Amino acid sequence: MYRLFKLKRLYQLNSKVTPPYTSEPAKQSCSVCSHNFAMKPRNDAQFIQNAVPKRFQSTNIHTAIQNSHKTKKKKIRRSKKKYAELVEVTDGASNQTKASVSKLKPKHLSLLVKQPDINLGQLYNLKNVTEQSVMSPEMDTSHQTQDNIEPVVMSKSISAEKVYLLRELKCENHAKVSEVEELDVLNYEHELADTHDRSIDDLEFKPKMVALGTAVLEHNLVDDPICHSQEMEDELDESIVEAISAEEEHGEPAVEAMASIVPVPELPQAKSNEKKSKDATFKMTYKKGVRDQMAKVKLTDLEKAAKEECLYRNLYAYLETCVSCGLLNRALFSLLFYHSRSRYSRYTSPANEIELFNILLHGFARKGNLNKVKEIHGILRRERLPLSAQTFAALFECIGRLPADSAATYQILKGYVEEMSQKGLTFNDIIQKSVFVSDQREVVVDVIRRIEPNFEPDSILPDMCYACNLLHELNSENRSGKGRTYKSPAEGLMTKSDLQQLIKEQLQTELNSYVKVKTVEDRTEPNETILYYRKRLQEAQDNWKETICEAYHRDLRVLRVQQHYRVFRHINLYPYLKVLDPEDYFEIILQEIRKLAEGSETYSPTTNQLYRDLGDQVRKRYEIKFKTNSGILEKVVHLYKEYCDWYLAPEDSEQIMNTRQKWQQLEYENPEGPSVNMEEKSWPPSVLGGVGKFLYNIIMRDIKIDVNIVKVNSKTEHLLPAFYTLFRTQGRLLKEEVKPHPVLARLFRGAAQEDLVFEVADVPMLCPPLPWTSVNSGGYLLAKEALIRLHHQAAQQRHLLKKTPVQQLYPSLDSLNQLGSVPWIVNESVLDVAIEVFNSGGSQQLDIPEPPSSCPAPSAVTPEMTKKERFQAFRQRMALRRRKAEMYSLWCDTLYRLSLANHFRKRIFWLPHNMDFRGRVYPCPPHLNHLGSDMARSLLCFAKGEPFGPNGFDWLKIHLINLTGLKKRDTVDERLQLAEELLPEIMDSAEKPLTGRMWWAQSEEPWQTLACCMEIAKAVKSGDPENYVCHFPVHQDGSCNGLQHYAALGRDEAGAESVNLKAAARPQDVYSCVAALVERERIKDAEAGLKIAQVLEGYISRKVIKQTVMTTVYGVTRFGARLQIARQLKDIENFPKDYVWQGSTYLVGKTFESLQEMFTSTKEIQDWFTECARLISQVCGQNVEWVTPLGLPIVQPYSRPNKKLEAQSTVKEIKEHYALDMFERPNVMKQKNAFPPNFIHSLDSSHMMLTSLFCEREGITFVSVHDCFWTHPSSVDIMNKVCRNQFVSLHSQPILEDLSEFLVRKYSYAEREFSDDGSVGDTAKRRLNRILRKLPFKGDFQLDSVLESVYFFS
Repeated sequence: MYRLFKLKRLYQLNSKVTPPYTSEPAKQSCSVCSHNFAMKPRNDAQFIQNAVPKRFQSTNIHTAIQNSHKTKKKKIRRSKKKYAELVEVTDGASNQTKASVSKLKPKHLSLLVKQPDINLGQLYNLKNVTEQSVMSPEMDTSHQTQDNIEPVVMSKSISAEKVYLLRELKCENHAKVSEVEELDVLNYEHELADTHDRSIDDLEFKPKMVALGTAVLEHNLVDDPICHSQEMEDELDESIVEAISAEEEHGEPAVEAMASIVPVPELPQAKSNEKKSKDATFKMTYKKGVRDQMAKVKLTDLEKAAKEECLYRNLYAYLETCVSCGLLNRALFSLLFYHSRSRYSRYTSPANEIELFNILLHGFARKGNLNKVKEIHGILRRERLPLSAQTFAALFECIGRLPADSAATYQILKGYVEEMSQKGLTFNDIIQKSVFVSDQREVVVDVIRRIEPNFEPDSILPDMCYACNLLHELNSENRSGKGRTYKSPAEGLMTKSDLQQLIKEQLQTELNSYVKVKTVEDRTEPNETILYYRKRLQEAQDNWKETICEAYHRDLRVLRVQQHYRVFRHINLYPYLKVLDPEDYFEIILQEIRKLAEGSETYSPTTNQLYRDLGDQVRKRYEIKFKTNSGILEKVVHLYKEYCDWYLAPEDSEQIMNTRQKWQQLEYENPEGPSVNMEEKSWPPSVLGGVGKFLYNIIMRDIKIDVNIVKVNSKTEHLLPAFYTLFRTQGRLLKEEVKPHPVLARLFRGAAQEDLVFEVADVPMLCPPLPWTSVNSGGYLLAKEALIRLHHQAAQQRHLLKKTPVQQLYPSLDSLNQLGSVPWIVNESVLDVAIEVFNSGGSQQLDIPEPPSSCPAPSAVTPEMTKKERFQAFRQRMALRRRKAEMYSLWCDTLYRLSLANHFRKRIFWLPHNMDFRGRVYPCPPHLNHLGSDMARSLLCFAKGEPFGPNGFDWLKIHLINLTGLKKRDTVDERLQLAEELLPEIMDSAEKPLTGRMWWAQSEEPWQTLACCMEIAKAVKSGDPENYVCHFPVHQDGSCNGLQHYAALGRDEAGAESVNLKAAARPQDVYSCVAALVERERIKDAEAGLKIAQVLEGYISRKVIKQTVMTTVYGVTRFGARLQIARQLKDIENFPKDYVWQGSTYLVGKTFESLQEMFTSTKEIQDWFTECARLISQVCGQNVEWVTPLGLPIVQPYSRPNKKLEAQSTVKEIKEHYALDMFERPNVMKQKNAFPPNFIHSLDSSHMMLTSLFCEREGITFVSVHDCFWTHPSSVDIMNKVCRNQFVSLHSQPILEDLSEFLVRKYSYAEREFSDDGSVGDTAKRRLNRILRKLPFKGDFQLDSVLESVYFFS
């Protein structure tokens, strides 16, 4: 570099030296006559050949100038052969070999089935084998060649196993692929992946992939389905499902069915198609232009705002991470770089920008670096950025870290105080509006006392009451002091010292991040083979740890060198890979290796999903480390211990109504130290993916497996990569997945490890959850779980929740706290029976999955088979493969649930809760909870028991009959009488569950029936049932709860009666009523001679149409309803299978007509919801929002990602922009179809929350599974009264009127926004305003009738 600069300087100062790159020849003068002339280069080839070459690089400048004239000879690069390492796995052995990629043709692999004796290394012998034609005989062969339609072979997804054609966008020739040949190849598709280079470039079909790359296979887009048009995907998915269903019903090949759905363009009409394509493009562009003109916010403004928000989030996370790692100068340099770019384009708002500078101010202040703090402060003043209270807190902190006796420092402090006063801030504002960590608060207070020696910070107690009209009754009780004090659901279960010990155990578990649970799988004592496998696995893991250590430090050094130069100023990954100790990264990678090795053989997440999940593991550990180092953990533990002491024995003198209020009081009384309520450490998706990809590169390229490791007598070592990638087609998308080497999977299976490993957030807690007091605080002690379950791109609802006053969220938060505060225990009697059935091979009747080994082996394919027979054989093989994958998934789910239940045997535990975006509540642990299947629900009981009392035993018996499904149309007294009659069967089931008459196994809910039988038997044997302490929960389920809310909204008299809103002597069954109406119409059509109506005689039952009626309220389409009814007709043994498709189509229409006849206002309301959502998303160009009656803001997260914001990410530089739903156009189809069911879900959630809060005030135990409410048998009467009262109270509110007012206020257009030109946009805007105000018609049903309805919830 020095020589180049010196040479340039020489050219500028010396006119006699001519640069070598000048276009003019060098001029020289004669030494005799001084005549100037130009030197002409000699064109003598011989002279050039004999010329003495001079080297190009020289320390002599003149030599360098002369050598620069020499033309550099271009090297000819020879094409190297590429080889793929193939793994040939049989039942007896596995062999490794190499084959040239150029010879590895997918069309040749299919012939291996016919000639199994040929080794994979002898593929060249297959070239001369006569191939079956892949061209359709109907097509003109003169226009097509094999090169035009050579099939691209990739692994097929089990969920979409049919064969589809991948076409290039500009392809003009199409042909069918032989179905048999395609299926042949699918058995060997995994052998096409090069296990060394891990790249699709090394596959034989690379040219085809490159051609398709610009069309449908661009990796960063293909791997993420949200980057494609959702409407096109929905249409294709429905078409595919329809084709597959047609094949199942009529035996038609899927390819032929797809051919009718996706028509192939005719070849002679190429020009016509091109013209149509141009017309379609013009129309689409025109429509987009019109929609953009109508939209509230223009697309360009959205894109600009999205870029600003994404860059701000990236910078915020990056700066925080740099400060945590001590990389302060790197952070400052990057921020100044992006700040300098704001002169040309604003990268974030001033308010956000000051937050970024505050991070650096606190980082330098902690070091006491006054010079840097003054430098940043000068930048802020020069740029006129609005200084916040947090800014002055950082300035004061820096002063506080310096010696207090310095006069210069005191003068600087006085200048900061004067500037603070000019901004209108006070010392109390600095304390109350700032967030502190570690000892920052004490340092700032000490600095303030240098100015005001008597300063004492004020602590403001937040308003703990509700702002919701529906909860004014609770507010009045709280303010007057007449309400009941909090009654602990764990009172008397344990002592305070016992709970303190459980707190320590839970904290240690969350610090470890993983929980090991012993499996319940029946395994004999480990034999020599198992012990050998375990030994070799342990040796391999030790070697992997050393390899991971070396690879991590090696790759990190490379990354550091690449980003060490000062000119590199962009956001990068280096700080994120230094934020934890290296051992933490090693442990994360080892856990990921085990998860991959023990995963399903037929399914795995895409690589992008794996990257994000692995990066999220790093983020979670970083958050725990941050809380530990910043003092937050210490303060949380201190407050939590006080909270748990109160939780076990609430003081009567305190007017604390719930757990949230107690935690707020504790925070108010203990303001010292760090702030507890801090935002989650959020990393952008690009960062999570980049960190995960960095770690996965180590897994894919450095982790090796000895293929001879399972051979006892083998002395040779042959190392191969332990993981490889393959590509699966899912619909029209191509997914990259990671699979373990077969030897590695066999090693883990053979080791038969006794422990299962779970993340800490996947298991229940050993102590009560932290109360939710805000969006950021609640749930586990350290492991952070989000309040709302949202996709990483769904940012709009998170943004709304942050803007919403926390008091408005109190009802939802308190309901989550109430549900999470209920302690549970495992029903050991039922658990023992379930484990016995599970280890005995499972049972289809009892819904216990059978092990995958019980799946029958596929029939062999022989050369003597005809083409049709081979096709059927391969089709059977694919069906068995899918069935085995489903069996394995269900078997693993049951294994996890039973193992966790066994792990918590004889222990009390708690289940933290959170919500989805509609407000529906779910337990955080996914495996062991009361929200699962029948068997899962039967495993849990309340930890705290209650005596039956006068009516409790009767309610338990009625609950038993409800579980059996025998008396759905009978009265409560008739159900109780049946229970008395069945008492001998109940006792037999309880005493001999597997060896007796097994009456319980015939129930609709067999496992819950068995658990209820056991509880009844215990009560009978106690001799005093009225005083028997029962832990068993009794359910009260809503009668088609969605239709109940619709009927109440529309005051529909007939609909309300059919769903038991109206008092009646006997329960009404809406499903039977609809079935009767359908049968009436069928009889009419049969008499008119309609064939399908005659075939359906005797087959229209309640069960056939139940699911369709149930899901109609939740937006099921005709296509989905037809699949539901077709499934029920197929299960009827005597129904003619040839009429399944035709019969289901007929019944769908009749079912929808009957529902519309029964629920007149329901259909009108549903149509109004749909039309409002369509116009809002299509005209306004925004996602549909609303607020529940309890104040929870809701946004539908269905949008179309803007591909312009998708930028490539590299390890060096993280992409700055990514998709966020708040800055994207909505998916109109999903918005309009989802709004009716989502709004109803938000109403049933509001009803549940109201019931939860008032049951807590009544002092009874309450738990819900959406619209199914649980409590003790003794408190069923109280819960029923609360449930009915709150339903009436909820629907007495003007729900539809409030919704219309909200939508008008947010989405309607003002008069000044109309153009009055009769244009499409103007007409659409006026229609939107009209529809939003046009409320549906209401009937005259009286809501008070619900209070007297026995079967409303029963």
